[in-house]
Amino acid sequence: MPAPTPLDVVNAFSLRTVTAADTAEIAELVSDDVDWFVVGDRAVVPWAGRWTGKAGVAQFYATLRAETVSERFDVTTVLAQGNRVAVIGELATRVKRTGKRIECEFVFDFVVENGLITRFRPFEDSLAVALACL
Repeated sequence: MPAPTPLDVVNAFSLRTVTAADTAEIAELVSDDVDWFVVGDRAVVPWAGRWTGKAGVAQFYATLRAETVSERFDVTTVLAQGNRVAVIGELATRVKRTGKRIECEFVFDFVVENGLITRFRPFEDSLAVALACL
């Protein structure tokens, strides 16, 4: 069986983010030294900042799930070249503690090496995210 392509890994990861009951299952597809960074001040946006390793990514998803409810997540384009995958789309997410809704376009930038995600950067309207958390 051939090794999974970076696109295969990102697709499997994306499915797990929606279906996995345990966030550790999501983190199985990231490297031990994954570079996972979400722009923002963690004091305002609890899921922002740098998350380290598999445990950090599992905690990121636990925090995201505890703090938000996804209302819409539409992928419009997926681009794959070499070890990089970009997922482009639009989302709507409600922040539980404020009741405010985040609506924005996004680009999720993944780097995959040896079948594991080694880098993740989400590009979205960070001001809208912060304001929804206040």
